[in-house]
Amino acid sequence: MDCLIELIQETYTKDEYGVEQPSSIKARKVLAQKTSVSSSEFFAGGRNGLNPEFRFDIFAGEYQGERTLQYNDLTYAIYRTYHPDGTDYMELYVERQGGTNGIPKDTG
Repeated sequence: MDCLIELIQETYTKDEYGVEQPSSIKARKVLAQKTSVSSSEFFAGGRNGLNPEFRFDIFAGEYQGERTLQYNDLTYAIYRTYHPDGTDYMELYVERQGGTNGIPKDTG
């Protein structure tokens, strides 16, 4: 594993208007292996309105259904996961998109 990422778990509650609002955010640091997405992944994602950037491989036991992660103070949406048969790792495919690109946590 060559990098450290933060998996971000958000929980939501409904406000007085019935709109789900983030109620808590928890981040967990995990070791990951960062690789580029394949050209077929890039083009298939583009056809489906996605902008694939990276693939992070992590220990499968570390993944708990998170939908976003942070890497180098940037936030990425996890748009696809894959757990290859017979392995102990999970592939997380990520993209930058609207709604995940807030102010980095160390500025303010």
